[in-house]
Amino acid sequence: MAPLWVRRPEALHLVAYSVAALVFTGQIVAVILRGSDWPTVLSVLLAGGGVALSWWRPWAGLVVASAASFAVAAVGHDPLSVWMMAVLVLFSVTLRGKQPLAGTGIVAAFFLGAFMTLGGFRGGAIVGAAALFSAIAGGATGAALRIHREHWRTLEERAESAIVTREIEATRRVTEERLRIARDLHDIIGHQAAMLSMHLGAAEIGLPEDAESSRHALVSARSSARTVVVETQRILALLRLGDDISDDEALRPTPALSGLEGLIASFESIGLDVRPSIDIPAGFVEPSVGVTVYRVVQEALTNAYRHGQGAATVDVRERDGRICVTVENRVGHSLRGSDSGSGSGSGSGSGLGLVGMRERVESSSGRLTIDSDGGRFRVHAEFSPLGAAV
Repeated sequence: MAPLWVRRPEALHLVAYSVAALVFTGQIVAVILRGSDWPTVLSVLLAGGGVALSWWRPWAGLVVASAASFAVAAVGHDPLSVWMMAVLVLFSVTLRGKQPLAGTGIVAAFFLGAFMTLGGFRGGAIVGAAALFSAIAGGATGAALRIHREHWRTLEERAESAIVTREIEATRRVTEERLRIARDLHDIIGHQAAMLSMHLGAAEIGLPEDAESSRHALVSARSSARTVVVETQRILALLRLGDDISDDEALRPTPALSGLEGLIASFESIGLDVRPSIDIPAGFVEPSVGVTVYRVVQEALTNAYRHGQGAATVDVRERDGRICVTVENRVGHSLRGSDSGSGSGSGSGSGLGLVGMRERVESSSGRLTIDSDGGRFRVHAEFSPLGAAV
């Protein structure tokens, strides 16, 4: 939390004017106790009037409070109290954002002018130096505190802006990934349900006339398949609210394992060194799992291009009856928000596209592991080729 004087800058003004009021009160009491003549009283009142005026008119009050040093020097009174009041006013004026050089010059000119003329150099060079450096100290302190306060506020604004920007970017990336999942699942489920309905219709036609019970079962199965399609479309329509895609994107075919080579080539064309190793038996993977494998490789290579250095290795192969996907690269600079965890664990995941990647893998009943040890960032996913739980 910012210091009180940063959050409440008026507190410093109150302190400065309170000290000036105490100095003024002390001088009035001293004048009364000494029985000083009226010129001395007027000189002190002039300084106090300048302090009061500066609350509403900073420059005018500063000039009056500083000019009071001439009146004090003319009556031969000790100018220390008047100098203190003028320096406190200067501090407040520069803290408000007024020009510190101009304010310091005004005060120093009045102090030294009174000291060298009407004061007759009383006190010697030490007093003159004290007058000069007290003016410089008052102006510099007020200006420094103002600059520090503005710097603090700038840092707070930058931090708030960074947080808001990161949250917006994270929401956008996760939303985009969910929309991609919705589009992919829509295409796959629609195709598979259509094929299922066609095969059920063919089986119904091929039944003998006396197989009424089997015919009713097939009719019921076809009705259930249509219901699945309708409900799936309704759910995906909710997921795709606000999905505004171009005609080119709408006509683009659904990603699959067969598109991995083209995907890798697209990253190589923009300068990423990719070293692929893909070995999957033909027809081994369900389409929905193929889409997930494609998206995992796509997001991992995107991170490697943005945050990595050197070559990225892509390994997609069948191992012990499962599909194993591994993308690894050397970390160039901090991959913000990345963490290590399992897609099937309780970790919420972090990062931007990594969150969507984790959700996509889990939607296919897969397991995702993300780690960054020894300067290497590694994404590893495992799936059953049929999408069953691993």
